[in-house]
Amino acid sequence: MIIIDIMMAISNWLWGWPLLILTSAVAVYLSFRFKFFQFTKFGHALKNTLGKIFDKGDGEGDVSPFQACCTALASTLGVGNIAGVSIAIATGGPGAVFWMWLVALMGFIVKFSEITLGMAYRERDPETGKWHGGFYWYVRRGLGKNWKWLGIIWAIILGCAMVFAPAVQINSVVESVRTSFDIPPIIIGVISAVLMFIVLIGGIKSLSHFAEVVVPFMALAYTVVSIIILIMSAGKIPGIFGMIFQYAFTPMAATGGFAGSTVVLAIRWGLARGVYSNEAGTGMAPLAHSSSSANHPVKQGLWGITEVFVDTIVVCTMTALVVLCSGAWTSGQTGAALTATAFGTALGNQMLGTIFVTIIIALFAFTTALVNVYYGEVCLSALKLDKLTIPYRILGCAFAIIGSVGALSVLWNLFDFFFGVCAVLNLIVCFLMRKQIGALINDYLARLKSGKWEPTSEAASNAIPELWVNNKDKA
Repeated sequence: MIIIDIMMAISNWLWGWPLLILTSAVAVYLSFRFKFFQFTKFGHALKNTLGKIFDKGDGEGDVSPFQACCTALASTLGVGNIAGVSIAIATGGPGAVFWMWLVALMGFIVKFSEITLGMAYRERDPETGKWHGGFYWYVRRGLGKNWKWLGIIWAIILGCAMVFAPAVQINSVVESVRTSFDIPPIIIGVISAVLMFIVLIGGIKSLSHFAEVVVPFMALAYTVVSIIILIMSAGKIPGIFGMIFQYAFTPMAATGGFAGSTVVLAIRWGLARGVYSNEAGTGMAPLAHSSSSANHPVKQGLWGITEVFVDTIVVCTMTALVVLCSGAWTSGQTGAALTATAFGTALGNQMLGTIFVTIIIALFAFTTALVNVYYGEVCLSALKLDKLTIPYRILGCAFAIIGSVGALSVLWNLFDFFFGVCAVLNLIVCFLMRKQIGALINDYLARLKSGKWEPTSEAASNAIPELWVNNKDKA
């Protein structure tokens, strides 16, 4: 317990000013260095991502660019979009939403950068033939073998976190289901574990096909119902936006069941929930995107911009506006229960709202748990522990059962710690590899103008030959 208390104390400190300053500094620097690429090319990004969801890709890879994005979105679209946003508002007040938006705008360039690096420095496994890429690979191959130790540390931290990630997600499902149905938690845990194992046994292709079907459906359903509620509450929306901007910079007094909030609390919870939701800067997304068949690293990096936009600017904002418009945020509730109450109040039928939120949480949490275990498997591959893949899957599924009867508050705080450490390391590396990212962007723009494309690995090596680490440095 002492170790956990120390980790929680570090987490609370880390997710305050330290990460806010680091995230802001790296994002602002990269934005200026790349001439605000994420904003000047925002329309281009949407056109070449959402506008080409049926594109199979012209390069080497295990899955299509869209399937890779859906797999990554399956992780980001989770309980954080529903319970996490409500926790942020209940603790930090309406102002937390502003800081959540800000971290998303900063996350555009950061997620774009890490995915681009992941694609540029990925490798094909000589035994399985599968493509792997991410923090470990771009640190070792981009910064050199002398930095390999940093990649190993990151892989160990994330691998340990991901094995019990299903506990966090399934625990949230249990808490939500309890409000609607009288189902024993252990049954929910066992069913979730069995279904997880069935999907995971098929590897990245099985997972990506599953995500390709489920993710767009659940995101669209949640957004459509939220928009209907916001149309019904249209008169309240101007006032809600006023509160969001006002209390982002001024303290808010207690009202109803809301205990009041300071600006620091608004920043802390908006930042933490924003990063936890869209995962920008943590280095996790490249683990999924690096399997893409896009024929240039930047092409897949554009999906990172779209991913943050969909996750935070669209889905998280829907949750925030519904919670604030309903007035339920002053009830004293928090997490999934607050979101369920908000939807029920707004729809005029508490049971209907609760059932809807329960179904969405179940889908969001299940897909997130799946991809989190897959991320852990990629970490095993980085650590040359592929033989432990099946035991790792079994253990991850077992934690789904453990999580069905676990303590949510402790698990959330531990996750903040793990994500915080991973984010710090990844943000530093993205800054260190700014030259490589810039070279890839320039190469992409040149190819876009000329219309000449090559398979991803060739495009990357041709773009930054003077910075590339040769295969002899793989040891």
